[in-house]
Amino acid sequence: MAETKTAVVALGGNAITVPGREDTIANQFANTRKSLDGIVELVRDGYNLVVTHGNGPQVGNALLRVESARGKAPILPLGVLVADTEGGMGYMIEQSLQNRLRVEKIDRPVVTIITQMLVRQDDPAVHNPTKFVGQFYSEEEARVFAETRGWRMKKDADRGWRRVVPSPTPYHAVEADTIRRLVSAGTIVIAGGGGGIPAYVDENGNYEGMDAVIDKDLASAVLAREIGAGILSILTSVDGVAIYFGQPRQRQLDRCSLDEIKKYYDEGHFPPGSMGPKIRAAIDFLEGGGQMVTISAFRDARKALTGEAGTRIVPV
Repeated sequence: MAETKTAVVALGGNAITVPGREDTIANQFANTRKSLDGIVELVRDGYNLVVTHGNGPQVGNALLRVESARGKAPILPLGVLVADTEGGMGYMIEQSLQNRLRVEKIDRPVVTIITQMLVRQDDPAVHNPTKFVGQFYSEEEARVFAETRGWRMKKDADRGWRRVVPSPTPYHAVEADTIRRLVSAGTIVIAGGGGGIPAYVDENGNYEGMDAVIDKDLASAVLAREIGAGILSILTSVDGVAIYFGQPRQRQLDRCSLDEIKKYYDEGHFPPGSMGPKIRAAIDFLEGGGQMVTISAFRDARKALTGEAGTRIVPV
């Protein structure tokens, strides 16, 4: 049974990296500290929490460093880079939250768990990569890299060519049971960073990594379901979910049932590159027994739970 006072809070990419601002570690720490207000309010209200986060810009930077060091240092596969960023960013969030809780005189332990998310080898996304990663290249460079490195390359709008990798759908967090036990004991757990490390089960029953990326919100929904959380709170840079976005009749949804949000999703209101994965995660979580999904700005995590801000999506 889902526990109403247990929540998975998914921090969007803007929690750590702000577009248009130099992506230094000092700035990432500053951005992280600013994003914690809503989370601290939930802690103060007695919620047991798992915090997940995105890692798109950080993985892009890691890939750039790997490519710059080609021929001078061993090449690191994408799965290992996801693990690296999950650890590094988890450290930033963990330390920032520990310091904030100390100032607030809240005695709650915080820990980061490197998380493997299982995907299926026969997922159609494995054979049809669509997720852009890394930097932009010319058409000639893209052709050479496709031939010499085996990369799949696609044109990214009119900005150039980029590498594309699979983004399969996750179905299980390997460390879910450990995370559930820690959360039940009151520990705030940072897990599933960047969607977690993609892995699959081979013919011998062993875990094997995969060069892919997993959507952070879909992974958060899986993790929330597996630990028995009642709430999935998706924190982002916008105030909530809107239909007819960018049109004169644009309207924000304050409260929405599962059937209603599925209808809007099927009508194409939520593009794959923006709100789409968040809505898909909300649908998956509620269909799996979750009690409520909130989508709101970082500062409004607590207000979204009471309907004072953001969008609440509920089963009925």
